[in-house]
Order: sequence, then structure tokens, then C-alpha cells
Amino acid sequence: MHRSGTAMAWNVFKFCTALRGLGSIMILLVLGVVGVTYYAVVLTNYGPALSQGGFDSFTALTILLLFHFLLAMLLWSYFSVVLTDPGVVPPNWRPASDEERGESDPLNSLEFDNSHLRVRFCRKCNQPKPSRCHHCSVCGRCVLKMDHHCVWVVNCVGALNYKYFLLFLFYAFLETTLVTLVLMPHFIAFFSDEEIPGTPGTLATTFLSFVLNLAFALSVMGFLIMHISLVAGNTTTIEAYEKKTSGKWRYDLGRKKNFEQVFGMDKRYWFIPGYSEEDLRRMPELQGLEYPSKPDFDSQ
Repeated sequence: MHRSGTAMAWNVFKFCTALRGLGSIMILLVLGVVGVTYYAVVLTNYGPALSQGGFDSFTALTILLLFHFLLAMLLWSYFSVVLTDPGVVPPNWRPASDEERGESDPLNSLEFDNSHLRVRFCRKCNQPKPSRCHHCSVCGRCVLKMDHHCVWVVNCVGALNYKYFLLFLFYAFLETTLVTLVLMPHFIAFFSDEEIPGTPGTLATTFLSFVLNLAFALSVMGFLIMHISLVAGNTTTIEAYEKKTSGKWRYDLGRKKNFEQVFGMDKRYWFIPGYSEEDLRRMPELQGLEYPSKPDFDSQ
């Protein structure tokens, strides 16, 4: 039994090490897909159409403007997730007085009993951890309001970059859907008897770009729908799995407040990867250390 446990721990360690090693490869893969798509849409199909004049030029211009806008927002959101620390427990952090009175996170039953709730403690980091905080085996540290470790962004998704991750999914879905729609006529032409203009290289790039963007649009749509439901219930991927046996969720404050805890209260910042200074000042939950809960839970 001891050998089995040791082997399992070693396998998990090797798996986490492999995920760390994927870092630059995944970023290059994302940029490679962007590059192939840019070549197919801008340089091969719709860029040359600008010189045709008339309605074709107007259509091409509209498509290119929308394409570049969504691409800029996608890359801005993507690198915001990649470069933003998801949130770590501050050094020498200690829980607030409400947690000391026993109002700690109901998850992780190994860390409390039914009679006396105790402060949550990470055995791997050897330090107390705030509510909704979890240890990431890939990053090797506790992450505030951890959702998951994403290999595509080479980072953990947590309290400080979850909004950026959602915006990345949102703009990725819009961009890949747009590319799929505008390249669909060219894709259909492959299966017709008409002669298709272009070199074998440009035709292959168009075909590949359509297939890749269609696949990403469908997959990202699934993730986006899932995370919209998580935001509506003010929960994370980890919490959604853990609270299946926990009954009511103490942090579900209603859809409007749940949404604001992720995107902020300032509507001007809802669709960009950032927060207003006022929101950062008046909403401590954006920092990942404190989260309001339902009054009926606070009174228990």
C-alpha cells in the first residue's frame, strides 16, 4: 500500500512537471493559430478584396475592421490572463475575526468538524489560507479563489485574473465564430466544380484556418456556457465539484451581485481586462481575501 501511494504521488509530480514544461509551447501554439487565421482572412481573402471597389470592398472593410477589433481584444485579454498573478496568500496572513469565531469555508471537510469550525490550513504550504483558496499542485502554491490551472494560458485562473479569463473566452468565441462564417463560402467552394483562385499554399491555409476556428468556436462555446453558469451561482470549477454534497451555497448573493464580484460595479470596465480604482477600493472581494456571504449563513 505504501509503495502504491508513493508511486501515485510520483506520477502526479511528473504530470505537474510536464504541465509546467508546456508553458512556452502552448503560447506559441495559440500565436500560431492566430497567425494562420490572420494570413487566411487578411492577406489571402479579404485584404485583396479592398481594391475591387463597390459593395465587395465595403464588405471586406467591415469584416476586416471587426476582425482586427476582436483580435485586439482577444490578445489583450489572453496576455492579461497569462501575465497577471491569480492571487497568492500574503506573507504572515491571518484570518479576520469573523473566521476566528468559526465562520469559515464549509468546503474541505477535513479541515473542520460539525461542532467547532476551524481556520483552514494548507499542509503543503504550511500556512493558514483564506476562504475559497486552494492549493495548486502545478504552481506549487495556494491560489486565491482558484478556479483551475489552465495549460492554454500557462497560469492558474484565480481571483485576480478570472475576469480576464472569461473575457478571453468571450472574445475567442466571437473571433472564431466570425472567422468561421467569413471563410465558410471559401470552404464550401472546395467541394464545388468551380475553379478556385489561389495557390495551393493559400488554399490549404484557408482550409486549415476554417477547420481550426470551427473547432475552437464549438469548444470555447461549451467552456463559456459552463463559466457563465458558474458566475451566476458565484462559484468556481473546484467549488462546483466540492459543494455537490454541501447543500446551499453561502456565497450565492443573487445573479447581479455575483456578476459584480467578478466584473466589478463600473459598467465601463465590464468588457475590458481591468477594474476601475473605485471598484478596487470599495470591493475587497476583488482582492480575493474576503467574500460576503448570505445573512442567514452569517447568523448561524
